[in-house]
Amino acid sequence: GPSGASAGAEPLEWHFSQVFGERSPGEEVQEADIISAVEFDHSGDYLATGDQGGRVVLFERIASARGVGVPARHSPFRYLTEFQSHEPEFDYLKSLEIEEKINKVRWVRGRCTGRTHMLLTTNDKTIKLWKVYEKKVASLAEFNLQNGSSTLNAGLPRPGSAGASGLYSPDKLHAACSAAAANPLALRVPRVVGTETLLSTRCKRSYANAHTYHINSVALSSDCETFISADDLRVNLQDQAFNIVDIKPQNMEDLTEVITCADFHPQQCNLFAYSSSKGLIRLADMRQAALCDQHAKLFEDSEPSPGPRSFFSEIISSINDIKFSPCGRYILSRDYMTLKLWDINMDAGPLAAYPVHESLRGKVGAGQDAGGVLLQEGVGACRGARAGLGGWAGLWGVVGHAGAGDCLLEASRDPTRKRLQSSAKLPSRFGLSRGSGRGSRGGSFSAGEEAIAQDFSTKLLHLSWHPRANVIATAASNSLYLFY
Repeated sequence: GPSGASAGAEPLEWHFSQVFGERSPGEEVQEADIISAVEFDHSGDYLATGDQGGRVVLFERIASARGVGVPARHSPFRYLTEFQSHEPEFDYLKSLEIEEKINKVRWVRGRCTGRTHMLLTTNDKTIKLWKVYEKKVASLAEFNLQNGSSTLNAGLPRPGSAGASGLYSPDKLHAACSAAAANPLALRVPRVVGTETLLSTRCKRSYANAHTYHINSVALSSDCETFISADDLRVNLQDQAFNIVDIKPQNMEDLTEVITCADFHPQQCNLFAYSSSKGLIRLADMRQAALCDQHAKLFEDSEPSPGPRSFFSEIISSINDIKFSPCGRYILSRDYMTLKLWDINMDAGPLAAYPVHESLRGKVGAGQDAGGVLLQEGVGACRGARAGLGGWAGLWGVVGHAGAGDCLLEASRDPTRKRLQSSAKLPSRFGLSRGSGRGSRGGSFSAGEEAIAQDFSTKLLHLSWHPRANVIATAASNSLYLFY
């Protein structure tokens, strides 16, 4: 397992723990099976994934491994249950096909008791609140059927025998029950012969038609009484679909930026932040006004990016994802080329900037295929002084403040394989050659690192960090890998 505390300066040694849905060499992956969301619950005992087929799969930490003194990072997970959250739809008014792909999965902390759990799931248009709970199913016997049988089907023809057609038709069942009821003295009261506990799921509420544009984020408040959802132009406060941010101009030709992500403060339910395609982060306070178009604080990186200003430089400055630190003091933001750390008490600029995929900057600036080169990653996970993020070629990395604990790993049974093959180190692979604070931009690639970076066919976008231990869950195509 990792050596050293999560917030310390000691580097972490990551090891493979287990994998779910591992594909065989050469096996073709169905698009519906590709994982599109990964999320630990607040306790770390449960893990949820969503895929492009609209399914949500739940895993639980094995109960025998939850004892006192057992490190959470050594505890394996097992499959718990799955359910179909969203189905493909079609908007006939706009002639728009709505995919069933799960964009986000969020555990509702305040509603989880025992083995009952509540989750929020969303595709591009509809958010759903799901309840996963244990349900006891009773097995009954000694029904009043003919020939003194004690089971429901005993008085009916068996499959394959004469007259077996329409075995479970209403007419057959009615005839069998009527024959037994003709003799009142033979009537019996059915009895329960056993019970079985099954996991069941139920959609408690569906939040539809609240967003005109595609939903990009869902975040729960710290008191778990409300949540916000954001699309390209609006942020809504649920559960009444009350609009709290609206940046849509009167004339859409005047549109200059869109909302890319929104997140609630982890400890103060009145604060939330949202990012934009201009590379800006706005902190809003719902105590100031009902409509939070006027932000309380604006976070902007005033230091220009290296290289000439161009159309592509504006694209890569767009923030893909933001996350508050668990303490709520800091915000991590992720654009195409940089991971930035912000202090909410200091809006002059980021505390630190960590360049990522720096070698791609020249390719994008040269006008190469931006769709094939640019990777819309997020801040996959964060814990203590470290953050995890995805990358190309099935690789994921961990970066630490001031360079503590940087590493590059592959989502496979041998996470260090590609790193050892290329003799690469993360600071040069990710362009993380940094000094202190803001004086940390740039980086160089070796020939081996360049070869890894050129593998644009596979990408790793989704990670989640265990809230109480150094355990990371990563999604590589249709496979879920866990590392400790």
